[in-house]
Amino acid sequence: MKIGILGASNVGKTTIFNALTGMDIPTTVYSTTEAEPHIAVVKVPDERVDRLSEIYKPKKTTYATVEYVDYLGITKGDLQQNRKVLDLLKDVDAVVHVVRAFQDDSVVHPLGEVNPIQDAETIKLELIFSDLELVDKRLERISEAKKKGKKPDPKEEEVLSKCKEALEAEKPLRDVQFTEDELKALRHLQFITIKPEVIVINLDEKTFNTEDEKRLTEEFRKRYKDPVIALSGKIEMELAQLEPDEQTAFLEELGIKEPAMHRLIRVCYGHLGLISFFTVGEDEVRAWTIKQGTLAPQAAGKIHSDMERGFIRAEVVNYRDFIDAGSMAEARQRGLVRLEGKTYEIKDGDIINFRFNV
Repeated sequence: MKIGILGASNVGKTTIFNALTGMDIPTTVYSTTEAEPHIAVVKVPDERVDRLSEIYKPKKTTYATVEYVDYLGITKGDLQQNRKVLDLLKDVDAVVHVVRAFQDDSVVHPLGEVNPIQDAETIKLELIFSDLELVDKRLERISEAKKKGKKPDPKEEEVLSKCKEALEAEKPLRDVQFTEDELKALRHLQFITIKPEVIVINLDEKTFNTEDEKRLTEEFRKRYKDPVIALSGKIEMELAQLEPDEQTAFLEELGIKEPAMHRLIRVCYGHLGLISFFTVGEDEVRAWTIKQGTLAPQAAGKIHSDMERGFIRAEVVNYRDFIDAGSMAEARQRGLVRLEGKTYEIKDGDIINFRFNV
């Protein structure tokens, strides 16, 4: 899973990036239009992988991973600059939209004042304008092709007109109902507003865990369909730099149930409809990420294309049943290990051994 972090300048994007990755990238107090992207890959925390590794003691344990990308801020009215940012994020699976709700006179706000709702609306419109520009350019090319006697795909033109209508009504494409065929026709354009979004409200320490936080979060949830998380980037960044024992004590002291890096991954998994299945053995215990609803052959294909091509059966036991049984031999004895065919829909927590022949 690849997640892009975006927002206006000086909203604390890099602070959030550090909090999510445990890195220590320097943050600046001024806006910039030139920078290198920050990219980091982090393990998806999963107690089930930990437990399976304790049981099998494999040579290698492989967690699912998330790649985070943090780049320049979105600038109001600057389509050219914004295109540079969005081109870097065009292949992400989801975006984390960071909204500033912290007061700090030393960190200049590009719009002059801290107004979270206004800032969120400004960025929303900039992303919509960016996608609208892409639609207009593509429709223009289709029109020119027609004049030259070529026959563009009528389905693409039709769905682009549908996108244009929504975007001109200031509606992000993720809020539009598309058929599978329509989504296929749009895939090559990689619109930013069609991607799932999670809103992160970046609070200061004074507002964190207060009634003001609850009111602001509720206001965002009423206004937007996207999941909303409120946190203090500064606190979470400090938390991410600590050793596990110190981190646990700090979490208890602050009344935080889990660090942001765990919470955000969980929310993104749920929002994207992702689940995990596991393969186990003495060589490796590994978590694999797939879309909910994935059938057994396609899940096998995540491991290797030959396994999908030559799929015969999937030997399946759910994680909870396996733990209750205590061993694979006991799970078999209890009849908890099943043989499933090509139409089996993988469930979250399935431990699978694929049988295939090529």
